[in-house]
Amino acid sequence: MSEQPIASQNEPYAVDVDAGKDYYWCACGRSKTQPFCDGSHEGTGIEPVAFKAEKSEQVYLCGCRKTATAPFCDGSHNK
Repeated sequence: MSEQPIASQNEPYAVDVDAGKDYYWCACGRSKTQPFCDGSHEGTGIEPVAFKAEKSEQVYLCGCRKTATAPFCDGSHNK
């Protein structure tokens, strides 16, 4: 049985990403390297979300783990 994700914070993480680079967003909320995966999901049944940056820019990654547009914030933390 899968565990539930943990909100690591109740706001998004503003992070700079580099075009063409692969990133792994922590979907479980247990990583010590938020908002990115450090392998802490092992045994939870929750897997990180991989994404490739389309361009070098600042993005807002979900911290509450309730977004419908993972890994990006959709404002769910405001509800």
